Amino acid sequence: MSFPQQDSPAPDQAKQIQKNVEIVVASQKGDNTIWLDALPSWPRAIYVTNDAQAELTVPNNKGREGMVYLTYIIDHYDDLPNVAIFSHSKRYQWHNDDPLYDGLFILSRLNLSHVEARGYTNLRCVWSLGCPSEIRPLTEAEAPPPASDPESSSARAGSFYKAAFQQIFPNDPVPEIVGAPCCAQFAVTAAKIRERPKADYERIRDWLLETPLNDYLSGRVLEYMWHVILGQEAVHCPDPEECYCKLYGICGVPCDVFGQCKGVFTMPAYSTLPTGWPDYGWEKEWQNATEIRRKFEEDFGLSGNTLES
Repeated sequence: MSFPQQDSPAPDQAKQIQKNVEIVVASQKGDNTIWLDALPSWPRAIYVTNDAQAELTVPNNKGREGMVYLTYIIDHYDDLPNVAIFSHSKRYQWHNDDPLYDGLFILSRLNLSHVEARGYTNLRCVWSLGCPSEIRPLTEAEAPPPASDPESSSARAGSFYKAAFQQIFPNDPVPEIVGAPCCAQFAVTAAKIRERPKADYERIRDWLLETPLNDYLSGRVLEYMWHVILGQEAVHCPDPEECYCKLYGICGVPCDVFGQCKGVFTMPAYSTLPTGWPDYGWEKEWQNATEIRRKFEEDFGLSGNTLES
């Protein structure tokens, strides 16, 4: 599937675009990030977490995308773009809020004016995983092993959320319930980031560097803490129909009372998409991805992909 390319901006325009938006990408060595070239007006900061020689890397490959996001914020705190978009590196990921799980499609429709008005927006609207509640820190802190055994493959991040929250936010009460759409991809304004001093982000990164929790658990804790860090209530689950309409211009999405919106997002069978996706489906059968996209755009009256700079 292809997206229309845009002409390169003039030098003065490029400076203005640089000020307006930048996409921050958490990647690993060998990840294919060429798909981001279809967003030519957005400067990119692509961090490679497992390559110490990369142009952009992190002090320690720990906490999944969390270390990248914190490092970017700390290093650019005084010269942030108006909007920073924090994203994973792969174009097709099971959690991308789209019938084809296509990150390029959702980014190309992102309404930056809405982001600027809200200050912070998760890139997921659907409630599947995370909403209306994902973690109960006070209750889960008392959970017995294996949930509370950090060495167990059955360990749950909720068991460690309370202790992490108390260390990261020493003056704030631990919330009883934490809920937000998964999966640590979001857009945020410079003003919202700067509502916290730089020292706060340095303290959070120090926690991540020092915690004995493994990569999965520490990253998962931060996944359900970003919205709190960036000024939202502990339960931050915007109405999905309104979110789709205002954030992506996809209006009239039918969602049920549980925030499930099958017209846009269907929970996949597995967290790893099959080889050859989107041209080959779950049973290795060929599927017409172009027709799936055409039908989706027709159903919701979309005029094609838009890219706001």
